[in-house]
Amino acid sequence: MHRLLIINPGSTSTKIGVYEDETQILEENLKHSAEEIAKYATIYDQFEFRKEAILNYLKEKGIDIKTFSAVVGRGGIIKPIESGTYTVNDAILNDSKNGVQGQHASNLGAIISNAIAKEIGVSAFIVDPVTVDEMQEVAKISGMPDVKRRSIFHALNQKAVGKRYAKEKGVKYEDLNLIIAHMGGGTSVGAHSKGKVIDVNNALTGEGPFSPERSGGVPLGDLIDIAYSGKVTHEEMKKKINGKGGAVAYAGTNDFKVVADKADAGDKDSKLIYDAYIYQIAKEIGQDAAVLSGKVDAVLLTGGISYNKGITGKIAAMVSFIAPVVVYPGEDELLALTQGALRVLNGEEKAKIYK
Repeated sequence: MHRLLIINPGSTSTKIGVYEDETQILEENLKHSAEEIAKYATIYDQFEFRKEAILNYLKEKGIDIKTFSAVVGRGGIIKPIESGTYTVNDAILNDSKNGVQGQHASNLGAIISNAIAKEIGVSAFIVDPVTVDEMQEVAKISGMPDVKRRSIFHALNQKAVGKRYAKEKGVKYEDLNLIIAHMGGGTSVGAHSKGKVIDVNNALTGEGPFSPERSGGVPLGDLIDIAYSGKVTHEEMKKKINGKGGAVAYAGTNDFKVVADKADAGDKDSKLIYDAYIYQIAKEIGQDAAVLSGKVDAVLLTGGISYNKGITGKIAAMVSFIAPVVVYPGEDELLALTQGALRVLNGEEKAKIYK
């Protein structure tokens, strides 16, 4: 039996799990407020804060870290790579710290996992990081030769949910065409064609629907004017896109439940943001239906915000003409990380080496 510590840092929380093989012993979502996160200038600066939060919680629960066979972290924004399980090495650590393709809390997955694993003398892994790249070449054309569309999305959860749906239907994930929308701190909507995510919005640096703290796609001409106005720095512009965009910019909170509750209570400003969020996700799903030539087996809604039945119901009402809509609230990411590590520890596959 393998006992695993699973670490999944998100933009607004750090999810952890303890598994004995595939049996979950413990799960906790350590939430971080916008004010708490704002204390740190960079993602890497949050490393010690998040690590200590994990270790303190495990200590409170009476769990000895020396009992773990391995530590598994969510992969961050590293180089584009194929799907799989990777042993954390210096190359992963350096690219995660420096944000070789961008900065996101998921970059801390490898860093925190490695620090804890090193302390107890076991291996650290990452599984299906956000830079899994299966996009078809035509989808990478942006309209500007020096800017290439990139595959940065919630690969781990989208893949896990797609496989879960396929298993429930008694078919292979590789035989289905699916549209999967992950709605959390960021929003990604992927077109899954026969086991490959052939198109997906860059959920980190400015594509697709807005989210609790990301701007999504915005009119470029106006964005350029703001950037060259002399009123904002380079870093402040980045924060407008990722960290201080979306619901944070409009409503002052990264908790979309607050926005939804205010909308339900009759607040007109909150209602507009609430409706726009639904509208943009449904619109992106429609776009992916075209990518799949209308041949869609199902539309799957997942992520933390999908617990809100009002939101998922309204999205379903807009897109159910495309295909049946199935909701998987929350995430399967902890189990997916566990399964990826177990495949290596049990000798079913070899850990891949990141270079």
